[in-house]
Amino acid sequence: MSDPIDRDGLDARFWERKPLTKMTQREWEALCDGCGKCCLNKLEDEESGRVALTRIACRLLDDSTCRCAHYDNRHQFVPDCIVLKPDNLDTHAYWMPETCAYRLLWEGKPLYDWHPLISGNAQSVHEAGVSVQGWTLSEFDIPEDEWEEHIIEEPV
Repeated sequence: MSDPIDRDGLDARFWERKPLTKMTQREWEALCDGCGKCCLNKLEDEESGRVALTRIACRLLDDSTCRCAHYDNRHQFVPDCIVLKPDNLDTHAYWMPETCAYRLLWEGKPLYDWHPLISGNAQSVHEAGVSVQGWTLSEFDIPEDEWEEHIIEEPV
C-alpha cells in the first residue's frame, strides 16, 4: 500500500533540528506515523487525570488502513474531532498515544525506529505491531457505558 502522507523530498531528520512551531504544514503532516491510535476513544479519570485508550474507534476510522475514511470533511460527521496544531499541542498532548510523534517531540523524546520518517516505509508502524490495524471495535457496536471493559495498555 502506498503512503497517503507525502514524505518525499523533506529534509533528512528535519524534526531533530526544527521546532514544531517552525514546521511547514507538509512537515507537520509527515510526523503522523499512521498508527490510528489518536482515533481511539479515550477515558479520562477525573480524579487522577490519567487517560486510557480503548479499543473503541471513532466511527470514521478504517482499521484496515488506520486512516480516517473522511479526513478532509471529518468535522461534518464528528464535530469535536481535534485538529492538532503546534499552537494547541500543549493542551492535547497528554491524551495523545504514548508512541505518537507529536507527543514524543513535544516531550523532547526521539521518534521510534519504526516511524516511517526513519524507516522510509509507511508499513513499518504496522509491521512493528504498534498500530490499531485490524483490532478495533466500532463505537456504534459498543455502548459507551461498556467502554471501560475495552481499555488497552500502552504502548500497544
